Amino acid sequence: MNIRLRSAVVVVSAVALLGLAGCSGSETEGTATTTESVVTTIGAGELAQVVADPEIVVLDVRTPVEYADGHVEGDVNVDVSSPTFTDEIASLDKDATYVVYCRSGNRSADAAGQMAEAGFTAVYDVDAGLATLSSAGVPLTQ
Repeated sequence: MNIRLRSAVVVVSAVALLGLAGCSGSETEGTATTTESVVTTIGAGELAQVVADPEIVVLDVRTPVEYADGHVEGDVNVDVSSPTFTDEIASLDKDATYVVYCRSGNRSADAAGQMAEAGFTAVYDVDAGLATLSSAGVPLTQ
């Protein structure tokens, strides 16, 4: 093998190894995978089935004003847009099972992700809004 060809093989091999090292993952990527596996998305019908289970904590992550207009019976209000959200969830049992909902499904996804990153082990994100929950038979109250 001539020197030019050998040098090209070495360069190509080094680039390939660097590419593979970049694909091996990092702690951040591992955390993202863990976060995704902790959060499960469910629909309104599934929430209707789980609200009767006293072991499951239902969290409404809307604002207190929205919460006062109506919410799932027996839930807890923890406003994801509040600057104290992180502190509030830190006081919750990370090993309990949580179902998180909001008005449309956007804020609940954000809250569920933050909970997973904070070390919660079982978080269910409801992909439907409050109106959909009512029509699915979830008991609401004011």
